[in-house]
Amino acid sequence: MDTTTFAALDLSAPLLKAISAQGFSTPTPIQASAIPPLLAGRDVLGVAQTGTGKTAAFALPILQRLTTGRHANRRVSEAACRVLVLTPTRELAIQIGEQFAAFGNGLGCSHTVVFGGVNQRPQVRTMRQGVDVLVATPGRLLDLIGQGHIYLDEVEVLVLDEADRMLDMGFIHDVKRILAGISPERQTLLFSATMPDSITKLSRSLLRDPVRVEVTPPATTVERIDQRVLLVAKADKPPLLAHLLQDPAVERVLVFTRTKHGANRVVKQLARVGVHAAAIHGNKSQSARQRALEGFKTGRTRVLVATDIAARGIDVDGISHVINYDLPNIPDSYVHRIGRTARAGREGIAMSFCASGERPFLRDIERLTGQAIPRTQHPYAAGRRPSMR
Repeated sequence: MDTTTFAALDLSAPLLKAISAQGFSTPTPIQASAIPPLLAGRDVLGVAQTGTGKTAAFALPILQRLTTGRHANRRVSEAACRVLVLTPTRELAIQIGEQFAAFGNGLGCSHTVVFGGVNQRPQVRTMRQGVDVLVATPGRLLDLIGQGHIYLDEVEVLVLDEADRMLDMGFIHDVKRILAGISPERQTLLFSATMPDSITKLSRSLLRDPVRVEVTPPATTVERIDQRVLLVAKADKPPLLAHLLQDPAVERVLVFTRTKHGANRVVKQLARVGVHAAAIHGNKSQSARQRALEGFKTGRTRVLVATDIAARGIDVDGISHVINYDLPNIPDSYVHRIGRTARAGREGIAMSFCASGERPFLRDIERLTGQAIPRTQHPYAAGRRPSMR
């Protein structure tokens, strides 16, 4: 089957028009592989990272289901939904909602996004009439179900997005409670960047004769990314980061720290040397996180400092550099982190600071990726420069 164009995927004319309006012409591998079985009503197990186009891979066939054929324009009851998309973070939920809005423009489909950290009244008000598509994080969804504001007995399509991260964040029990209220007579889609045993077991309990779509082997890093390791004393990480940011080629940079306090500390240290940066992590309010992310998207903020969990919802084109200020102690996280650059066919650079205590983490990462990451010389390699603390 020719899958080199969206038209060849049997998408409806209104959807093709919406796709064109968004500036897309050629489907990504996950879209070309997932859309046909989803249009056919099959369950799908997708192994794909954020940035591969997987949101459109499920949003487009869902919108087609809602607006064409025997399922078209089915009326939804009060406080109910026809499609439920579960996702682990607020930021990712918002971005998925934005894609449904963009591709569904003019199709007459209603949608809303439900997440915690904000007043629930506007969400309750929207759900009162019922919606076609509900995108939600597990905690707030369970709260609203418990209060009688949302019912799931009309769900026809269930999407579990970033399933591995939902497990990492401790949402598995919440997810199982939510699933208990949904009819087994549904189409189910499960997407995960990695496939640990826990996700394999979950998929077997949820999916019926699924089509498996895997566009990137879980432990493979993106070939277009120039990866480098900078061996540095822990005390010299702050001045080394400031030094690297003096290079104008570092246009838009995502800096990863291992902890929330570490992210705040990096922002303060950069401010002392005149570099404006913003932090995004779980201790920030929803409005603060949205402001930081919006500033990064628009280019007002050149440096965004994030923890792994918060960054899971960041899908921003044009990130020139990823800097691992702290190496992750979970090797898979390294793959997710550096995959934030080299989007949309561009090249990217990933630089990792490695202090002596982080050498075991580096060995685990190289074992996972199957390659030695080149060491790069820099002015602070000998640890002789004064720190800016």
